[in-house]
Amino acid sequence: MVAEQLRLIALEAPADFVFARSQMALSLGWHIVVACFGVAFPAMVLFAEWRGYRNFDADMARLARTWARAIGVLFAVGAVSGTILSFEMGMLWPGLMSRFGEIYGYPFTLEGFAFFLEAIFVGIYLFGWDRLSPRMHMLCAVPILLSGIAGAFFVVAANAWMNTPTGFRLVNGQVVGAQPVAAMFNPSTGAEVVHMLIGAVMVVGFSVASVYAVGMLRGRRDRYHRLGLLLPLTAAVIAAPVQIVVGDWIANVVAEHQPVKLAAMEGHFDTSRSVALSIGGIYIDNDLRYEISVPYGLSLLVDHDPDGEVIGLDSVPPQLRPPVNITHLSYNAMVGIGFGLAALAAWTGFVWWRRHDIPRTRWYLRAVAVSGIAAVAALEAGWVATEVGRQPWIVYRIQLTSEAVSTAPGLRYGFYAVLLVYTVLTGMTVYVLRRLTGRQPARAPQEAEPSVPPQPESAPR
Repeated sequence: MVAEQLRLIALEAPADFVFARSQMALSLGWHIVVACFGVAFPAMVLFAEWRGYRNFDADMARLARTWARAIGVLFAVGAVSGTILSFEMGMLWPGLMSRFGEIYGYPFTLEGFAFFLEAIFVGIYLFGWDRLSPRMHMLCAVPILLSGIAGAFFVVAANAWMNTPTGFRLVNGQVVGAQPVAAMFNPSTGAEVVHMLIGAVMVVGFSVASVYAVGMLRGRRDRYHRLGLLLPLTAAVIAAPVQIVVGDWIANVVAEHQPVKLAAMEGHFDTSRSVALSIGGIYIDNDLRYEISVPYGLSLLVDHDPDGEVIGLDSVPPQLRPPVNITHLSYNAMVGIGFGLAALAAWTGFVWWRRHDIPRTRWYLRAVAVSGIAAVAALEAGWVATEVGRQPWIVYRIQLTSEAVSTAPGLRYGFYAVLLVYTVLTGMTVYVLRRLTGRQPARAPQEAEPSVPPQPESAPR
């Protein structure tokens, strides 16, 4: 088996292999950020609208309307990037789809239904704002919220299957007895889905809060901006420490089912016991150098035992090892930024516990202002570690990435075209969102603050 795998790796990959991988990385890296807003942002908008309606809070109502418009913009650009991705799966990776399409295509089919349901109710929600009763309008946001979460589940389940493929048998290299539902609920699905959903809350929460933090740094300290910072920041602050616990869960899943990936994440070469946890460092000649070591840390992380054994990169031939430095450094970046955001959450929680208010210092607002970019960077680094750490496999230990790629000539031109599309799309999205946040929306009649009944004049003395 190993000899056949080495023979396949030795075969020359298609000339445009690197362009196919680069195009897929660009498309996924761009789309995942927008997808996070489809998962987590509707709940924040719905909460703001509910508070605005229940408490006659004009500022909350204005936030809800502004954020709803942002959802409309992001949904539109997400539809474009999602459509590009669906075409890329068939055009760039025909070997994967022809062999495993019966399994791999099933969650994407369900994701398509979730997308159509979301599209219908996004339209109703946006255009029914002044035409539906407040309660009916808020109910229209519920399917948007549920569809976004469902869509994320189906896509992440497909990715989890690539990491821990189950739900089928191979007979002479052919898939038989396919069970798409069982494949969707593979050993990695639970940890990956929860990790992704919490990550989406952090990305959206810190990103939206950072916009209002910048406004407050520029002197806009009114209640509208304070609420715009506080509401999403609260969600992100709650999610940050939870993500650390989930990170331990997913690390244990990787250690059990993809030990070589974990070894690459840690730059660990020799299979051994009582292994230290490595922070930073560069992997050179099968050795991690210039790192900070935490004694017994990796053994404790994997086995919850200081004497636990950790599988190293030496367990597989060199041709079956992932690119170590990219995997290791991206994993460290994700974890490092995650702990930095958790520290910001702790700062916020401590001050709120003491004063029932958020910190007001400029240093705190600066930290919140950069937290959005930091959260996106952690998200991207995590996906790099996940995808690059699985290489050279597209389906772990079953199909090589070089086997699945298209052999059609000219794939590089597709990469250049997609790069241009995403450059234009990014510029247009930023421009429109800045137009939305650069001005406060005018109050609609139903959003006006309730009039106060006139008080009787005091009797003359």
